Amino acid sequence: MDKKADYLFEASWEVCNKVGGIYTVLMSKAEKMIENYPNYIPVGPFFPGKSVPEFIEKPASKEIRSVFDLMASRGIECHYGKWLVKGEPDVVLIFPRHLYDATEDLLAGLWQDFGVDSYGSGSDYTDPVVWSTAVGMFIDEFAKQNSDKKIVGHFHEWLAGAAILYLKKHKAKVGTVFTTHATMLGRSIAGSGKDLYSMLGNFNPAEEAKKHGVSNKFTMEKASAQNAGCFTTVSEITGMEAQAILGRKPDVLLPNGLDMENFPSYEEVAYEHKIKRTKIKEMIAFYFLPYQSFDLEDTLIYYIFGRYEYRNKGIDVFTKSLAELNRRLKAEKSKKTIIAFYWIPAWTKGIRQELLENKAYFGEINDSIYNHMDSIKQKLLSWIISGQDISKINLFDQEFLLETRRLGANFKKQGTPPLCTHHLNGEEQDEIINGFMQAGLTNQPDDRVKVVFHPAYLTGTDGLLDLKYYDAMVSGHLGVYPSYYEPWGYTPLESAAWGVPAITTDLAGFGMWINASKKKEDKGIVVIPRLGKSDAQVVNDIATAMYEYSQLDRRGRVERKINAKELSKLADWGNLIRCYLDAHSFALRKI
Repeated sequence: MDKKADYLFEASWEVCNKVGGIYTVLMSKAEKMIENYPNYIPVGPFFPGKSVPEFIEKPASKEIRSVFDLMASRGIECHYGKWLVKGEPDVVLIFPRHLYDATEDLLAGLWQDFGVDSYGSGSDYTDPVVWSTAVGMFIDEFAKQNSDKKIVGHFHEWLAGAAILYLKKHKAKVGTVFTTHATMLGRSIAGSGKDLYSMLGNFNPAEEAKKHGVSNKFTMEKASAQNAGCFTTVSEITGMEAQAILGRKPDVLLPNGLDMENFPSYEEVAYEHKIKRTKIKEMIAFYFLPYQSFDLEDTLIYYIFGRYEYRNKGIDVFTKSLAELNRRLKAEKSKKTIIAFYWIPAWTKGIRQELLENKAYFGEINDSIYNHMDSIKQKLLSWIISGQDISKINLFDQEFLLETRRLGANFKKQGTPPLCTHHLNGEEQDEIINGFMQAGLTNQPDDRVKVVFHPAYLTGTDGLLDLKYYDAMVSGHLGVYPSYYEPWGYTPLESAAWGVPAITTDLAGFGMWINASKKKEDKGIVVIPRLGKSDAQVVNDIATAMYEYSQLDRRGRVERKINAKELSKLADWGNLIRCYLDAHSFALRKI
């Protein structure tokens, strides 16, 4: 690098405020940022009355304190402290208390100076704009008081964009970097069901933004991209989108990574998989076996995680691909069973009572066996040490046999296993449930692919599975993430980091990136071509990939797990942080 900042301020609405994926980006790379910038200071919002357990306030340094005093005179409240994530960076949190009184004037100025159309906006828009304006004031004043220092401000998403515009207007001696993780208009178009990628370059973005009701965020995003010293996105696919919609090609790409030191070794992963798989198989047992029988030892666990974005996250093609997989396995009269979990939070009305009853009866059977284990053990031990033929031993007394027969009868139920673990609000209109029905995935006894929609957050105390997010992830055999709109996509990377093979697509930023980074023979992460492909082709390709995985023996699955784990290391922040250094140096050259 020919230049390097003396101070780096990285501003985001998600600093000490976990609301989305950008929080993971900032938190996971903090230590690496500190290694490269001794004066690295994330800047986020402060919410009075809201507890922030990961923030510990402390006295500000002399340089910061003098700026805080000036900000206070303008009615802007600033807090300094430690962000309790790995690396523990010093952090500034800002609450623009009295600046809110000038909201209308700020919005008018943004329109006059940069063409940002804020007309009719609500607090979801104006609150971040006022906050980021205050961030711009803070960094501008700091630059004035430290004019001999090289300073960079890095701003994430439109929510922090007003800071760039403030610094531009006041000609601050600050290198500015703007990162869009996904364009607002692109996400809106994709979410509406239109084919975004065939539309790129063939529509007027301003007019389309009006149609989708996102003119305010679109114009803020575009102005931020146009006026930043360095414009960046997180992936090649988002770069294509941004160039067409925001009118500027990214100067640098900033792939999202993870701190791989936070993930266990392969040996530890293998142990965790064994332990957590036992837990999830217990749930499969009480979920399905009261109604039908299949071999749990010949069962594979597939899953999808994500927000409830039916098309964008590829939930629709996942369901159709499972239906095709089910058809193939049934046609060849396979004895293998695939359980597909949909871990996608939704609005629920509570766990289905029948599942709670199933779990209780399962627990009784488990307790009964456990309570008789000492007696069984003693009988075995006695026969073995006395040299008798253990094949003739009667291990179970009459009381135990009667008890297990009674418990087994209580456990059995008529009907079919439910499609969803919970009662859903508006279940008749639920896209996932309707998708199951249309695809013929109804958990019939002869289905080789069975589905479970689990719409509760995985906190470890959900009442059914009782596993946390990563515990559930490591329990499975294959993660499937066939996204249509996914600027980056952490989930396949997280799966791989836990030694779980993954399927993704080239419309996901991570998918396109890993496809260019991995060798052709690497099968731990499979990237399905989706750009320019029909949904029918994508469904067939995903079904084929899932079928091929289902045919692997244990050794083949272990090889895929090892390869997935190795591929995940390519996205370690130790490798990717250099992209950030490139962006900051680029911005400094533009001052």
